[in-house]
Amino acid sequence: MVEEGNSIHVLYYDKDFKYAGEEDIISEVLPPNSTLKIPKDGIISPLFNPKIDDWVESASEEYKDSIKPDPPTPSEVQELKDQVAELYYLIAMGGE
Repeated sequence: MVEEGNSIHVLYYDKDFKYAGEEDIISEVLPPNSTLKIPKDGIISPLFNPKIDDWVESASEEYKDSIKPDPPTPSEVQELKDQVAELYYLIAMGGE
């Protein structure tokens, strides 16, 4: 129960239980299709599961992989370091 004048932070979900936004409200009861639970860190596409009263991940592994940033390209300095290391290796192996 919320004391009058105090706000609560509610998270909404749609008819399919997908995350649908959030807001601070002043109310003694939760609005329909809402919860006070906050999704755990790392959840990309939150889906509310009322049976366990918590958010779960709904994004597929394929989708999560597709949104990962590309690895950074090596800097010119790193490329030169790699080339020098390769040359040292070739020299150490007799030039072959």
